[in-house]
Amino acid sequence: MTLTALSFALAALAVALAWPVPILLDRARWPHRAPALTLLLWQAIALAGGLSMIGSLVVFGLAPFGDSLPPAIATAVAGAFTWTWQDGFTVFHAAALVFGALLFAHLTLSLVVTTTRTVRGVRRHRELLELLSNPAPDDETTRIIDDESPFAYCLPGMTDSVTVLSEGLIRQLTPTQLRAVVEHERAHLQQRHNIVLTLFAAWAIALPWFPVATRARRSVELLIEMLADDMARRTAPARDVAEAIKHIAVGSSTGGSHAAAIGTPADEPVSRGDTGRPLPAELRIRRLLAPPAPLPLAGRVGLVTVSLLLVGVPTIAML
Repeated sequence: MTLTALSFALAALAVALAWPVPILLDRARWPHRAPALTLLLWQAIALAGGLSMIGSLVVFGLAPFGDSLPPAIATAVAGAFTWTWQDGFTVFHAAALVFGALLFAHLTLSLVVTTTRTVRGVRRHRELLELLSNPAPDDETTRIIDDESPFAYCLPGMTDSVTVLSEGLIRQLTPTQLRAVVEHERAHLQQRHNIVLTLFAAWAIALPWFPVATRARRSVELLIEMLADDMARRTAPARDVAEAIKHIAVGSSTGGSHAAAIGTPADEPVSRGDTGRPLPAELRIRRLLAPPAPLPLAGRVGLVTVSLLLVGVPTIAML
């Protein structure tokens, strides 16, 4: 395959991974049966999409310099130092190289800026937390805030990650439900979900004109919540995990603990958006109370294979 043909193939792959493939994956029902593998697939789509977008431009720009990428790069670099103009190298090839370099710089800068802002935000939040909260009597890695609203979250750190609970949540939940909440938040910390969220946040910020980037970020957020739910379910019954989710979801949506204490059954819908689609909390509750059958072995192997091929094939093709 010539470099020109390879560039068009990479461009086609980039378009597919930027639009139809994420939409189909977001609308599919089977991802809830394998959240960990679906999360792996989303990461492969994001990585392969960026690699294909940049690669298609760079490969097209270097096409006049050779039949394969490494020799073409060597020839182009040598020509740049000697100011030798390659036959067939047009303004379109030059523009492709420039746009490829700019896109790479844009994506890299977005990742650096998003990561820096996230780290600074966590640091400031941690400083305020030290002033406004107290450590739990039996666990120094858990902080308690005197607030009637039911909420829980975690703050990642290199060696000092903490889980934060509100007094309102502690009073509303049973000990088993509270243990489920703590295990849920610790799962986020142990599995480093903050890193995954930062990567997809940077993707959405860098490519705001791609609605799919926002869709992917929303899907990934739901998947990591399901993974944390699965971890919580190992230490508490599924209904207790669902009840805890219900208390937090209703309390946060109404802005106070009074509404969170209504006491409706966990298998009733929490609420629905304007489109009538179930909200994330409702989907999580349904999955806990009526667990879907896990994907068969062939499906799991297929997801891993597709994820590896998405990243590996474009990389190998450009070597």
